[in-house]
Amino acid sequence: MKPIFNIEKRLSTPRSGRFAAAAIVLIAAVGCTGTPEPETLTIYCGRGESLVGPVVEAFQAETGIQVEIRYGGTADLAAQILEEGDQSPADVYYGQDAGALGQLASEGRLSPLPDSILDRVPARFRDPDGRWVGTTGRARVFVYNTELLTSEDLPDTIQGFTDPRWKGRIGWAPTNGSFQAFVTAVRLLDGEEAARAWLEGVLANEPVAYPNNSAIYQAVADGEVELALSNHYYLFRFLVQHGPGFAARTVSPRGGGAGGLINISGGGVVNTAANPEAAERFLAYLLTEAVQERFAGETYEYPLVPGIATDPAVTPLSEISPPDLELGDLDDLRGTLDLLREVGAI
Repeated sequence: MKPIFNIEKRLSTPRSGRFAAAAIVLIAAVGCTGTPEPETLTIYCGRGESLVGPVVEAFQAETGIQVEIRYGGTADLAAQILEEGDQSPADVYYGQDAGALGQLASEGRLSPLPDSILDRVPARFRDPDGRWVGTTGRARVFVYNTELLTSEDLPDTIQGFTDPRWKGRIGWAPTNGSFQAFVTAVRLLDGEEAARAWLEGVLANEPVAYPNNSAIYQAVADGEVELALSNHYYLFRFLVQHGPGFAARTVSPRGGGAGGLINISGGGVVNTAANPEAAERFLAYLLTEAVQERFAGETYEYPLVPGIATDPAVTPLSEISPPDLELGDLDDLRGTLDLLREVGAI
């Protein structure tokens, strides 16, 4: 405290204006404690804490930036940013699908990112207008119980889920952000009425609703349901935990279509961010070689930075037939939520 007192005493004496200005800056920097205030970053995160927490901790340790993170549903946090408007405390939005990112971008709530970040990933995995960037990829798959079904028993496309033979045997997670982005893809590829008819057809088969993808995999393995829609990478975490005897496996839909969607997790800088520089630094960190390798090796997602190898256990992207769809077009999250409510799925 003594050095600050001396500076303040000198400021009371009319000496050099340059010295006074420098001292004021110093006082502002050190505050009352005599140490600089830590740089802070607020992240709204629609991904699971078990996945993201270790990465955030490593980012804090490497940069010294103090992270305040709010976890929640991907769609819920996007809606919260829209509701908060200019008063939102969020610097970064980090979600698990392109739909929510597209919605925030279309509403003008994300700032343009520098080319140094955008150019790290192929064009198909980032916003055409540069307002968000994908960080990892995930494939939609059919999950099935290996004790009750073989891969040959499964439908070729998602349309097979409406077949009455699957009544009472299907699981899904309609409140999950990835599922909602998938439904948006169905709306874009097949049309609004076809999407409605598909949802109503699945509902007629009395599907069991689960809160998230992990619950779906466990339910399939336990035989609560026999067939479900989910993302690919959850399987490998269960295999690590339970071994090859875990009674669930996955296949990519043979017939392609919306069921073969390759979606992304990704992020953007909120346009009212108090610390946009730190926000960009966090997104750049997610695209570093070390973090990309970590996601590929520990969460079994697809790394999006070229040159980073996918885990050998994961089906290569080159062997999947995704629909011809721009991920940036998955921005009508509100329309999808309205549809899911109208048919009674949520």
